[in-house]
Amino acid sequence: MQKSDGMNYAPQGKPAPVVQQGEFAFAAIGLDHGHIFGQCNGLLEAGAELTWVYDPDPAKVENFRKKFPQARAARSEQEIFDDKKVKLVAAAAIPSHRGPLGCRVMKAGKDYFTDKTPFTSLLQLDDARKAVTETGRKYMVYYSERLHVEAAVHAGNLIKDGVIGRVVQVLGMGPHRCTPKSRPEWFFKKEFYGGILCDIGSHQIEQFLYFSGARDAKVVHAKVANYRFKEYPELEDFGDASLVADNGATNYFRVDWLNPDGLRTWGDGRTFILGTDGYIELRKYVDVARDARGDWLFVVDQKGERELNVTGQVGFPYFGQLVLDCLHRTENAMTQAHAFKAAELCVKAQMAATKVE
Repeated sequence: MQKSDGMNYAPQGKPAPVVQQGEFAFAAIGLDHGHIFGQCNGLLEAGAELTWVYDPDPAKVENFRKKFPQARAARSEQEIFDDKKVKLVAAAAIPSHRGPLGCRVMKAGKDYFTDKTPFTSLLQLDDARKAVTETGRKYMVYYSERLHVEAAVHAGNLIKDGVIGRVVQVLGMGPHRCTPKSRPEWFFKKEFYGGILCDIGSHQIEQFLYFSGARDAKVVHAKVANYRFKEYPELEDFGDASLVADNGATNYFRVDWLNPDGLRTWGDGRTFILGTDGYIELRKYVDVARDARGDWLFVVDQKGERELNVTGQVGFPYFGQLVLDCLHRTENAMTQAHAFKAAELCVKAQMAATKVE
C-alpha cells in the first residue's frame, strides 16, 4: 500500500465478512478521487460483492477494473440503478457533484456511500436531507481519517471504556501533500472542491463530534490562506478553525497542503484528545524519525503512561456495520444525523472563514 500520495491512499485490512457470498451487492459510480479504492476495499473485506462500475471516463473505468476485475463496466448510471440486486452505491465523484449524485442514488432505491466531503453547499445538504426523508435510504460518508485508521478506532474504544474520563477538548492536525502535477483540474477550482475547511476539514470536524460525543457545535473562528501555491489562486493550502460543542467540549484543528517531500508519508496526521482523567495522542500514519508504521497511540491516564502500536490488531469495523445497517435499517456504523452534522459544520466553517492575505 503506497503512502506517499493521500489521493490514492487505500488502506487494506483483514477480511471480516458479515454476510454470505452474494447477499450484499454494491456498485461504484464516480471515480474522480482515489478514495474509491479504499471505500471498495473496506466493503469487500466485509463480505460485500462489487458487481458494477460506472464513470463517464472510460480510462478511469479501465484503471478501476485492473484492481477490481469483478466489476462489470456499466453503460450508464441508470443501468446500475435498474439492477435491483444492487443495495449500495459507493462514490468518489468531484466534491460538488457528490450531493446531487447521492440524491439520484437514493431516489433509485439504493443506499449511498460517498467520499468526504459529502457536500460543498448547505443547499446540497438540504436536498439530501429531503431525499433521505422521502426515500428512507441512507446517505453515508467515508470519513476515512477516523474510519480507516486503526489508531483512531482504538482511541474511540478507549474513550467508550472511560479510560480518560469525559472528553473536553480535541485538537487535530491534518497536513497533506499536494503534488500538483498528479492532481486533476477540479482540485484547484473552489467551485468544485469547496474550500480546504469544507474538504479535508470535514475529517477533523467529524472526529471532534465523534470523540467528544457531541451532537452539535458552533464555529467560533475560522481562517484560510494560500501561502505557497500562488500559481493556483483558487487553492487554499492552509485552514484552521475553532468550535464549541453543545456538551461543552472544544475543538481546534489545522489542515494544510504543505506537507514536505522529506516526510515518508503523505501527511503526519495527529489527534490529541484531552479528558478529565487523562489524554490520548494519535500518530496516524507515521512516527516521525522513529518508525515508518502508523497507528500509534500514546495514552496517559491515572494509572500511568502507555505507548501502543495497533497496526493489524483492531481492524475497520465500520464497513461491516455499514453493510448490516443497510440490510437491517439500523444505525450502528454511523447515524444519519452524525454524518450530516459533520458535513453541515464543515460547510459553515468554510463560509465563516477569514481569508488571510
